[in-house]
Amino acid sequence: MKLRILPFLFQLLPCLLFAQGDTSAELAYPKWSVTATPAGEGLWNILVKGDIAAGCFVYSKDVDPMAGPIPTELRLDSVPGLALVRGFEETAKETIEHADPLWDNAVIKKFKGWVTYSANVRCTNTPPMASGYVYYQTCNESSCLMPEYVYWRIDLAANTHELGTVPFVGGLSDTTATTPVTDDPCRSYVLTSVDLDAPVMTCGKPAAREEHTSLWGIFVLGFLGGLLALLTPCVFPMIPLTVSFFTKGSGNRAKGISNALLYGAFILGIYLLFSVPFHILGGVDPEIFNVLSTHPVLNLFFFVIFIVFAISFFGYFEITLPASWVNRMDQNASRFGGVVGIFFMAFTLALVSFSCTGPILGSLLAGAISGADGAIQLTMGMAGFGLALALPFALFALFPGWLNSLPRSGSWLTSVKVVLGFAEVALAFKFLSTADLVSHWGILPYELFLAIWVLCALGIVLYLFGLIRFPHDSPVKERSGVRWGFIAVFAATTIYLALGFRYDAHAGTFRAPKLLSGLAPPAGYSWIHPSDCPHALACYHNDLCAAMEEAQRSGKPLMIDFTGHGCVNCRKMEEYVWSADGVLELIRDRYVLVSLYVDDREQLPKEEQHIYTNKNGTKKQIITVGDRYATLESETFGQVSQPWYVLLSPDGRLLNPAMGTGEDQFSVPEFKAFLECGLQAMEQLQAGRP
Repeated sequence: MKLRILPFLFQLLPCLLFAQGDTSAELAYPKWSVTATPAGEGLWNILVKGDIAAGCFVYSKDVDPMAGPIPTELRLDSVPGLALVRGFEETAKETIEHADPLWDNAVIKKFKGWVTYSANVRCTNTPPMASGYVYYQTCNESSCLMPEYVYWRIDLAANTHELGTVPFVGGLSDTTATTPVTDDPCRSYVLTSVDLDAPVMTCGKPAAREEHTSLWGIFVLGFLGGLLALLTPCVFPMIPLTVSFFTKGSGNRAKGISNALLYGAFILGIYLLFSVPFHILGGVDPEIFNVLSTHPVLNLFFFVIFIVFAISFFGYFEITLPASWVNRMDQNASRFGGVVGIFFMAFTLALVSFSCTGPILGSLLAGAISGADGAIQLTMGMAGFGLALALPFALFALFPGWLNSLPRSGSWLTSVKVVLGFAEVALAFKFLSTADLVSHWGILPYELFLAIWVLCALGIVLYLFGLIRFPHDSPVKERSGVRWGFIAVFAATTIYLALGFRYDAHAGTFRAPKLLSGLAPPAGYSWIHPSDCPHALACYHNDLCAAMEEAQRSGKPLMIDFTGHGCVNCRKMEEYVWSADGVLELIRDRYVLVSLYVDDREQLPKEEQHIYTNKNGTKKQIITVGDRYATLESETFGQVSQPWYVLLSPDGRLLNPAMGTGEDQFSVPEFKAFLECGLQAMEQLQAGRP
């Protein structure tokens, strides 16, 4: 059977959607307004109206979300003295209900011109302020904008309204950029005693504010992913067929070669386009990638999707995109010819090969959004992936004799897919682990996670031996030298992963394999050797106030560790730098350690939830513990990446330049020098020297 990926998964790729119809209309969000009119006997009619741009439309609230587009959602907030009598009813200037080619010909109801949503409410006392939101999606005939929340508030008596991007009510109140939430300075987002430009001393490693040296590593990983995709049954057989078409079909070898090169360039360009929407997201909110990478719902979604990909790779069903998309690209390739036709041929390859490339692309996407440079990381990863796919078509067009050296398609392609399937299972549990850590469920501790990865590696060994078989597999009658080589590699990997159950007496926890550093849960998240802090250190967990009090009581400097449950580099630093001789002792004996998790989803008490205005004038909701400390990091220290280490004196002065992970990331000497510099600065303060 075949499983179609829901079209709404591709709403993040509006540049890549094609359909019939007028594609000249410029996409624009509707202009919203809210009015209120009395209806007698304490009743009021609230009307939410959206004026829709020409050529665009908004979907009905009754659209089936499984069909693809996002249905409009409306909400009226709960306000004392106000009760909903009749829910929102929709009317529009023009209603269209048809088999929509944009959504695989599903029957969709949508509106043009303008749309209104009216509801009746009853007031039991003086007409209060009413508020709520509308959540909707705007499209034209060929592409869509990102779904948007519009929050509204209206004074019923005065019939005046406000619109915003954050809720107006629900226990949330505004604060200014420099006003603490309470009188306690440890709960302020701007630590006024910290001067980034005037630390006590400047020794140690300078702050790695904008150093992002892993981009070429991301490119290489993307390139390797593309090479893997080439070895799958969806792509490999296409190489000789496509190259032969270009080199022989044109009748002119030079022309055929140039067309093949253009075909490869289009493949690269198409995959680069996948990252464009994420640059827009990152420009809107620099913290968006941290939110995306650690949100439990999104991580659970990735967990399910990767398990589905794995089952597909095991051969139980095939994942395909809607056939209408592939047919449309194929028709356009035949219709236009020339450069335009070659582009559509490249796009057709991308669609046809999705059942094999989709899981690998999903891995790139999920890995990219976990970093502070999610958009550029994704672009580099997609560039590597697209280049790896494009190179064979260009190289074999230039040197057609090489085609004879290609191995023939056969059962080995199926084996590649199955091995990738085991890898997808292992990666799926990485996302479940992130959701578990952020939400404090306690369902996937270190031991269970490591056991699953060991079993996946062992499963590959047993499969390559022929002891495990899946659909479409034929019996393994003989094992080639290459197969024996892979058996040896994965057998060694199994043993290597199993060594992660060793106990490290110095660190007081398990010693995680370096391969899993940052992927596995922290070793302290354990059934056998549990610890709230790395290496059983006495730290303050998400409690800056208590840490500051202890620093003032003991006279020790404060080490602030801005970290995250889903932060890969944080785990690497803790496991391979903090645990080193000389470093662990400094942290344990000479500092008061506080770890602030910027992705913690635990909600703050209702009275502490509010809306905060950043230094740049934008507003954000402070709902969770992670919201609070992510805002503290960005407002006081100008950072949104983790890990970020700050050393403060007991009275809150910056001892030396803060430190992240940059050019010398994971360097024990550098981090030790950073800690020693902070102690020297503390001694200078205690001696009364400025």
